[in-house]
This record gives sequence, C-alpha cells and structure tokens, in this order.
Amino acid sequence: MRKIALVGDIGSGKTFFSKLFRYPVFNADLEVSNLYQKNKFLFRKIKKKFPNQISNFPLKKKELHKIIFHKQKNLNVLGKIIHPIIRKKIKNFFKANIKKKFVVLDVPLFLENKLNNKKDIIIFVEADKKKIKQKLNKRKNINLKLINILRKNQLPSRLKKEKSTYIIKNNFVRNTARKNVKMILKKISK
Repeated sequence: MRKIALVGDIGSGKTFFSKLFRYPVFNADLEVSNLYQKNKFLFRKIKKKFPNQISNFPLKKKELHKIIFHKQKNLNVLGKIIHPIIRKKIKNFFKANIKKKFVVLDVPLFLENKLNNKKDIIIFVEADKKKIKQKLNKRKNINLKLINILRKNQLPSRLKKEKSTYIIKNNFVRNTARKNVKMILKKISK
C-alpha cells in the first residue's frame, strides 16, 4: 500500500481531487466533524480544558470557534487533544486498507504534523487565490476570520510545494482535474 497525500491551501480542492483517485480516502476534516458529534471522550477532554466555554454534548463548532477567537493559542491546545485521536484513526485506516494498491490522505496538516515518510507521494493542489476566495465565499457557514487563523497554523505554500512529489493545478474544471489525476496515477503505477 502506497500513500498519496494531498496538500495545499484551504479551499484549493484537495477533497475534490481525493475522490477522483478512486482509492480509499481518509478525510481528516470529516473525521474531526464526526468526533465532535459522537466522541464523548473527546468532549470530556475539551470540556475539562475549557469548562466555561463548552456547554453540552455534542461539541458545537461555534463554541470551539469562540475558544479559538478568544486566544489563537487555543487552536494548538485543541490540536494537542484532537490530533492523537486522528493519528489513531489514520493507523486504523491503514490497517483496514493494507491490501489496497494506494490510499489517499486528505489531511490538512499532513506536513505540519510530520505524518509523511520518504515513500509517500505528496501532491500539492495549486489553485488561483481569487478562485479559492470565490469558492470559499460560496460555502455555507464560512468564517473567513477562522480561515485566516488556520492558515497561520500551516506551512507556507512555497514549502509545501518544495516537499511535494507532484503539483496539480486546479482550474476548477472537472475534466481537466480527471486528466491530471489519470496522468499522475499512470506515473506512480509504474
């Protein structure tokens, strides 16, 4: 099993591209959302750390956002609670898909959390900043203030590009995206 990790800016299209590979995908954002809804252990740990800001189960994103807006360092505190659980889920995902030729990782902080190793195929999804902004503005419940805080927690795009095996340009046209994915799969399948 080889790992294909998609990295790039928030809103660049990593999740969209991850589905085009047609291999099992680990979507960290989706996993975190599920944890907020279903994981009482996580809830208790966060409630213990921020007793006055967290009301009751399940965790509410609005409350977590307030915690982050109150003090940006709280994003790191939350990360130290959430990331070990996600790492465990990633390991279980690998075990469940051990016989697959490839697995795709849609993990926003893949490089930042040093989840990569030398054999991984890292693909940087590059998109025009104006198009990204347009796409983000179309999302419901989007919070640009939060996105700016999250971006500060990420490596600059330049560094992500340097650490990547391939770069895919996302022009937000489905057929072009499919062709790009096919081309990369052809190269890595050799």
